[in-house]
Amino acid sequence: MRILKLRPAAQHALAMSVPPIGLKAVITPQGLQSLVGELSARGYTVIGPTVREGAIVYEEVTGVEALPRGWTDRQDAASYRLERRSDSALFGYAVGPHSWKRFLHPPVERLWQMGREAPFVDPPPASPKFAFLGVRPCELHAIAIQDRVLLGGAYRDAGYERRRRESVIIAVNCSEAGGTCFCVSMGSGPSVERGFDLALTELIREPHEFLVQTGSALGEELLAWIPQREAEPEDVAAAVAVSAATASRMGRTLETEGLKALLQDNPEHPRWDDVAQRCLTCGNCTMVCPTCFCTTVEDHTDLAAGLAVRERKWDSCFTLEFSYVHGGSVRKQARSRYRQWMTHKLANWIDQFGTSGCVGCGRCITWCPAAIDITAEAAAIRATAPARQVGVDGRD
Repeated sequence: MRILKLRPAAQHALAMSVPPIGLKAVITPQGLQSLVGELSARGYTVIGPTVREGAIVYEEVTGVEALPRGWTDRQDAASYRLERRSDSALFGYAVGPHSWKRFLHPPVERLWQMGREAPFVDPPPASPKFAFLGVRPCELHAIAIQDRVLLGGAYRDAGYERRRRESVIIAVNCSEAGGTCFCVSMGSGPSVERGFDLALTELIREPHEFLVQTGSALGEELLAWIPQREAEPEDVAAAVAVSAATASRMGRTLETEGLKALLQDNPEHPRWDDVAQRCLTCGNCTMVCPTCFCTTVEDHTDLAAGLAVRERKWDSCFTLEFSYVHGGSVRKQARSRYRQWMTHKLANWIDQFGTSGCVGCGRCITWCPAAIDITAEAAAIRATAPARQVGVDGRD
C-alpha cells in the first residue's frame, strides 16, 4: 500500500478515525499483509521470523508468505528441532537462535575508517530503518534492558540510539511455550505489557484472525491503514485464554526469591567446579542471549588499499582474552568464567542496572552444546547453600 498525500480536510477525517492508544481491533492475515506493505512503503525494512536451515530465524520479509506458517519448534537442553503443526499458525513457535539484538546492537559495527584516498568517516553511514515483526514479550523486556545499558548512563551508544529511535515494534503474544522457557519466573511473559507500537495475539480458529492492540501514537496511525473490524468481548477473552494457556506450559522454572544474595554469597560453592567440568567456554550462551552486551574493538589495516578500519565486535566473558590485563587473564579457569556470567546475569546486573539481566527466553539452555541449564545450576546451589544465604533470615 502506498502512502497517500491527503488534503487538509481528508487529513482531519483520517485523524478523527484513528483509534486511541490501547484500542483493540481484529485483523486477518490479509490485514497483516497490508501492515507489512504499509511499513515497506514508509521506508522500513521489515524483519520477521522465517524458516532457514532448519531453524526459525529473523530476516527481512516482504510479506506473510515468508513467515513460518504451520511450523513449531521443540526445544530442550542442547536440543532444537522444527516440526509441522496441525494448523496454519504464523507465530506458533517459541524463540529461535536469533534475537533482535543483532539488528539494534549488531555483531560487527564499523566505528570509523580512513586512508590515503578515502576521507575519514565517523560515524559510518546510517543503517536502515527497521520494523520488527513478531517480537515476543521476553524479547521486549530484553530490548528494554539493553535500552537501560546502552542509553541509560552518562555515555550513550550513538549507533544503538539511532537504530532504536527509528525502529517500529510489532509484538506478538506467545501461544507456544518452549521446553526451555521460563519467562513466567522472570515476570517477562508470556503476554506483552508495554514497549510496543502494535501487539498481536494470533487466534487459531475459523476464520484465522489476530487481535491487535495499539501501544503508541505510531501504532494507532498504522492500525488506521489496515482493514479491520472492531474487537468483540469474545475476541478479547480468546486472546486472554491464549496467554493463560501458554503461561501454564512453561518448560522451566527459576526461583528468584533470594537469588541475588544466594549467588553473591557463594563464590566458592562446589557447584562451580561441577559445571566447569562440563562447560566448553564456547560462549554460545552469550551469543544467543538477547541482553548480553559485551564487545571488543579491533583495528585492521590494508596496506595495499591504504585503508585503516576500526570495528566493534561482540565479545564474551567466556573467552580467555576477555579479562586479559597486563600479566595474563584474570579468569583463567572455566569455573570462574561461568560463575562470572551467571552471577552477573542473575545478581550483579541488579546492582548495576536495577533489574535482572535474564528474561527467561531459555536460549542459553537450548543452544549450550553441553546441555548446561542455568535454572538447574541455580537450583543446585540453592539446595546445598546454608539457609541464611537464601534469604530466609530476611537478607536478600
